Amino acid sequence: MVRPGGRSARVQEAVHTAVRELQAELGRPELTIPMVAARAGVTPSTIYRRWGDLQELLSDVAVEHLRPEAPPEDHGDLLADLRGWAEQFQEEMASPTGRAYIRDALLGDPDGDNAGQCSAYAAEQIAIVLARAAERGEEAPDVETVLDRVVAPIMYRILFRPAGLTGAYAHRLVREAVQGFGAPR
Repeated sequence: MVRPGGRSARVQEAVHTAVRELQAELGRPELTIPMVAARAGVTPSTIYRRWGDLQELLSDVAVEHLRPEAPPEDHGDLLADLRGWAEQFQEEMASPTGRAYIRDALLGDPDGDNAGQCSAYAAEQIAIVLARAAERGEEAPDVETVLDRVVAPIMYRILFRPAGLTGAYAHRLVREAVQGFGAPR
């Protein structure tokens, strides 16, 4: 566990920053652990001890990058809130950078913890939208229904069939997910 503000957190931040900078400068295929270590001001053994290998490190950086920076925007009703969130989620994840981070998060994580964390981020964002709807007295599906009917199809399309990913596609998934829960069609 990383102690907030402790040496471990400082090392993690320095290494993550080094990875992001070097990827931007040289591209991902050129990265090496000694190169990252030199940029971060740590020894390669520090990186190997903590992350094991480059793919694990890239996975950790990806998960941190995929963490939402703010709660979803409040548009005033469930359908608008979910549409806005789904469209933004789709755009970010379908971008070349987003797709690379998704692949890194999945590839460097043999136990599935990083993929689970990415899923938890989406679930937390959806839970915020659904809690707002409940506060307004709107009927809404549960988090798992939205994950199954909105997030899962978007992720499948991003990974395997990216053609046709538009805002209209995200909006259709949201509309179908909330039908029967009191939301306007």
